[in-house]
Amino acid sequence: MRGISSFERSVMESAADAPMLAQTEKWAAVNSGSRNLPGLAAMAAMLADAFAGLPGAMSLVDPEPVETVRPDGRLAMVAHGSHLRLSVRPEAPVQILLTGHMDTVFPADHGFQALRWIDPATLNGPGVADMKGGIAVMLAALRAVETAPDARRLGYDVIINSDEEVGSPSSAALLRQVATGKIAAFTYEPALPDGTLAGARAGSGNFAIVVTGRSAHAGRNPQDGRNALLAAADLALRLKAASGGGFSCNPARIEGGSPNNVVPDHAVLHVNFRPKTPADEQAADELLKDAMARIALEHEVTLHRHGGFGRPPKPMDGRAEALFGLVRQCGADLGLSIAWRDTGGVCDGNNIAACGVPVVDTMGVRGGNIHSDSEYLIVDSLAERAQLSALALLRIVQGHFTGGMKA
Repeated sequence: MRGISSFERSVMESAADAPMLAQTEKWAAVNSGSRNLPGLAAMAAMLADAFAGLPGAMSLVDPEPVETVRPDGRLAMVAHGSHLRLSVRPEAPVQILLTGHMDTVFPADHGFQALRWIDPATLNGPGVADMKGGIAVMLAALRAVETAPDARRLGYDVIINSDEEVGSPSSAALLRQVATGKIAAFTYEPALPDGTLAGARAGSGNFAIVVTGRSAHAGRNPQDGRNALLAAADLALRLKAASGGGFSCNPARIEGGSPNNVVPDHAVLHVNFRPKTPADEQAADELLKDAMARIALEHEVTLHRHGGFGRPPKPMDGRAEALFGLVRQCGADLGLSIAWRDTGGVCDGNNIAACGVPVVDTMGVRGGNIHSDSEYLIVDSLAERAQLSALALLRIVQGHFTGGMKA
């Protein structure tokens, strides 16, 4: 370790000694799929117990109401779990936001439920990397930093939401509220296996387009019908053909249809856009509006759009580059090579950056194959990343990063 003071070394040793592997194994044994409300409630209780060792005010925040489009085109409310919030020293001069998510992509009926050692250094299991291991890293770093003499100068909010894997629809407002006034943020999504971080991120928009046509007998008078399924398919093809360059488009599924002898009068097209910049987001939005208008005219159907761009693009501006530079220097002092690269993936870091707060959103463990039953955690990275986080937090408190603001 180079350029590290004695008290920094003591704090990092404390971070590395935390029981992160045991916590990760315990938490990953609980199914907390985004729609598994009992599992999320159990997970929230376990995390509240674990984070109770930190000072500050702990609460479980109710989710915001969220609408979804049902296959029949009608709107319905969809339930989400509560979100954990811990607020520590809100009066301190340096204010940080740390975020994670307790939900996974694996529902209660998914076949991937058990932990398995691939080898002595690699653990396979649901959420071990994304991101129950990351939450353990966050907690270890914070508990260690609390032992530092300068801890009284550091205030922070921890948000661990229950809906990140479905776009954070019920926690986005909470994230915006808590991000206000923060000098920087860390989010504990997993890094790549070699430790590479995510830099700039594309944005993401999810839409459900409800198409209403007119039914008719498929053999006797099909000309009197207006085929909603065909219109939805035409829309999907046009959107896909127009993507590329500044944004991509993924038509994901079409719901609806009718018996073979009836011209279908109903369909729902679900589509995702990934714009690289705010201008690309506007272009994608205009494309969708224009294509819908053309489909309505040419197919003589009506269309209703539901959804929006829930994850804004996250560019690498000067403040973000400075924060990444701090993390890179901390890594160098620990003997780690820290690099980053742009990605089309999205996370809560997008929403935090949109609030004007610089964020490094892959401060979690090293691992891979996330969102699959091959997901794995590189176990040595637990201590490594806890030390990296602890050192970065200490350096921010010491004034190595001000984010353009006076600390």
